[in-house]
Amino acid sequence: MTAPALNLWTGQTVHMRYTPFERRFAYDLVLIDVDIDRLEEAARASPLFSVNRPGLFAFHEADHGPRQKGTALRPWAEDMLSGAGVDLDGGAIRLVTFPRHLFYKFAPLSLWYGYGPDGELRGIIYEVNNTFGEHHCYVAAVSGARDVHAAPKSFHVSPFFDVTGTYRFTLRAPEEKMGVVVESLKDGNRLHMANITARKRPATTGNLLKLALKNPLSTLGVTLGIHWQALQIWRRGAKYHSKPAMPESPATIASGLQMRNPANRRDAA
Repeated sequence: MTAPALNLWTGQTVHMRYTPFERRFAYDLVLIDVDIDRLEEAARASPLFSVNRPGLFAFHEADHGPRQKGTALRPWAEDMLSGAGVDLDGGAIRLVTFPRHLFYKFAPLSLWYGYGPDGELRGIIYEVNNTFGEHHCYVAAVSGARDVHAAPKSFHVSPFFDVTGTYRFTLRAPEEKMGVVVESLKDGNRLHMANITARKRPATTGNLLKLALKNPLSTLGVTLGIHWQALQIWRRGAKYHSKPAMPESPATIASGLQMRNPANRRDAA
């Protein structure tokens, strides 16, 4: 059975800082999941959702990937995945991201899932954005429905951590549920952890309306939450790091790690 061109995901993100002091916060989130080859079909899913034009909820191609109006997303994604040795052989690419909401757009993390013709997940692109309008990708080959991989940290996200150490990604491929854990590690210590857990919902007009009423700030609330938490961390005396120059390469390749037992981890994807 062919998957819908558009899905909704509702869930929560949790952030945990471990040094120089502990701080935890969580907030609800709304995500969309689009087949990048079927955007016209996705635009017909509901009058409350639009593609490349204003809407209550919207997806704009220029917000992602090459970020050039009129430039197709697929060639960019295939080129990124090829850097990690991934060939999709024409399989589907689905993008899970924060939607535009009432003209506002910010996606701290977008997930590009690349599948083979058999429907098996082959590769992942973690597209990371910071609040300075910059973006960088971490790309990995995937060997199963649950996978762990690591990459050197090469992109400035938080002014309270420098750009050194390693990211460890724990991925749960999206089916009825999805999850991802991103850990910031340095010298064998875990500095910070962020996770997303979400459940799939049909992209119906009723569901979109309910989400808009339940969470009217939606994507804007993510940005407000980031700045509020940054203020609290700064007030507690965390060291501030100036923003370094962007990395020369648009992508960093991640390598696979042995899967640990997720049952032993409260933050497992």
